[in-house]
Parts: sequence; structure tokens; C-alpha cells
Amino acid sequence: MKRKDQAAIIKQMSDQEVTLQLILTQLIILSMSIIGSVILFESFWDGWIQQFNLNMNQWIWFGILPGLMVLLIDYVLMYSLPERMYDDGGINVKVFQNRSIQGIIGITFLVAFSEEMLFRGVLHTEFGYITASLLFAVMHIRYLTKIVLFISVLFVSFFIGYMFEITSSLIVTITAHFIIDLVLAFWIRFGKWGGLNE
Repeated sequence: MKRKDQAAIIKQMSDQEVTLQLILTQLIILSMSIIGSVILFESFWDGWIQQFNLNMNQWIWFGILPGLMVLLIDYVLMYSLPERMYDDGGINVKVFQNRSIQGIIGITFLVAFSEEMLFRGVLHTEFGYITASLLFAVMHIRYLTKIVLFISVLFVSFFIGYMFEITSSLIVTITAHFIIDLVLAFWIRFGKWGGLNE
């Protein structure tokens, strides 16, 4: 029996089914971060409070600007490389193509928040920069066979991880992650993959 490839499976799923799977996955990741922090942090509340510090200069220089830099690099790559090299199997198109602006904001914030809580907040804090960054990249398993996407996710993972290394602030990393995901989701919804450029 031949195994269906991911793109074929995604094509058979409705937008709502793909979105539900994404949301459930993010809730599992968020739960893992809470459980991990209970087990690994000396003090649950202090461990999180220390990571949610807000310094406006850090937020701008290490959150907003790096997020915009990643988008600029993505933009150049997307227009320089064949579209097939940036094809994720249709998952992101299914999630964002017909989504409302509020829905896009909600989903991209959930993704940024939950993933940064686990990978920076728990794993980076307890196991280090390299381990957390590699695990973040590997978690995006659907990109493992797409070399450009995998290298891109690996770069973003180490880049955002480095921002956390410098600032120890989840607000910074959540912001950078959110900006990247939000703008790319809007690009799917309203831009090249959203059908408006046809």
C-alpha cells in the first residue's frame, strides 16, 4: 500500500480541519511548556515572570527589527527561487487563504506564543540555545524534505534563539515570531498565494 504524501492528505482536508489540527497542536505545545516549567523551574511563577520582562529598546531592536529583517530575507528568497521550493504542501494556504483578519491575528499569535513559551521559555532556558533551536527546527517536520524551507526555519530558529540569548525576554521573541508569521499569513491571504495576483 502506497503512503499518501502530505500534500495529498492536506488537499483532502477542509480549511477547518487543518486549522483545528493546528490549534490543537499549539495547545499541546502550550501544555507541554506549562508541564515542563512545573517540572524544571525552581519556582514556576518566578521562572516565567523573569522571562516576561519588557524593555522598550530591546523590544524594538531585538523583537520588531529582527522580525522585519527575516521578512525581508523571506521576500527576497520567495521572489528569487522557484515557487515549488517554498511550497509547504498547502498547509499554510489552507489555514490562512480564507481566514478573516481577526482569525489570522489570533492564530499567528497563538502559534508565536505557544512555540516561544516551549522552545525559548522552557527548552532554551533549561537546555540551552543550540538544543532549543535545533528542536524548534525539527518540530517543523513537514519542512525536513524541503531544503529551502528547512534552512529558513533553522535560520529563524537560531536567529530568534539568539535574540532570547541576548535579552532573556519572551516578549522579544514572541514579537519577532508573531511579526514573521502574521505578515506571511497576510501575504498568503491577500498576496501572491491568496489569489489576488492571478
